[in-house]
Amino acid sequence: MTPKQVSLVEESFRAVFPIRDVAQEIFYRRLFALDPALRPLFARADMADQGKKLMASLAFVVGGLKNANAIVPAVEALARRHVGYGVTSGHYRTVGTALVATLEEGLGDAFTAEVRDAWLAAYGLLSGVMLAAAGAEDALV
Repeated sequence: MTPKQVSLVEESFRAVFPIRDVAQEIFYRRLFALDPALRPLFARADMADQGKKLMASLAFVVGGLKNANAIVPAVEALARRHVGYGVTSGHYRTVGTALVATLEEGLGDAFTAEVRDAWLAAYGLLSGVMLAAAGAEDALV
């Protein structure tokens, strides 16, 4: 990621964070619309709590983009936990699509092509690390 992309992700996430409750609802609505088969993975989850975890994870990653190597161990551990939840490599593309759609809806006109490209680069970095840690052979980004 370029320094400009990191700045765009940080700035846009600061704009989303105040509407985090709405954003997390948008995300899971989009995720389940894209792939209803994912819903059973969350059957026992308190979705409000799950949404808070999502936003906390995003805040952690966004906050660590300037020194991505420092967050790699935590991201790898997150990926290994997700394998235990039943997450497969194919789910990463769906999550990325839902994330971008959420940001587009949440940011409105502020979600420019440049911001989109920055988020795609960030998600590509994150999902690449996670797929590698999960042992996926078919990195999708």
